Amino acid sequence: MPTWLKVLPEGVELAVLVQPRASRTRVVGEHDGMLKLQLAAPPVDGEANAALVEFLAKRLGLPRRQVTLVAGDAARRKRVFLEGVDAARVEAVMSQTS
Repeated sequence: MPTWLKVLPEGVELAVLVQPRASRTRVVGEHDGMLKLQLAAPPVDGEANAALVEFLAKRLGLPRRQVTLVAGDAARRKRVFLEGVDAARVEAVMSQTS
């Protein structure tokens, strides 16, 4: 299991490193023990956080209400909780760089 994925009783938690204002939103891969994501959205007025939640929900086929930003609201290093999802599925889907 990768270091960026933590199994919790109700789901999983991701340790994410976000790079805002990228040319497109995509999974880059693992960086410094975290899952690195590039987001096209700028880090202004919560746009990057909203884009992160939207991207993860869509990529994993989850409703947005099951994706919660737990920590790192104003930082590049964030923790995101995914409710009711299997760790193996998250690892398989997020390990595919796009």
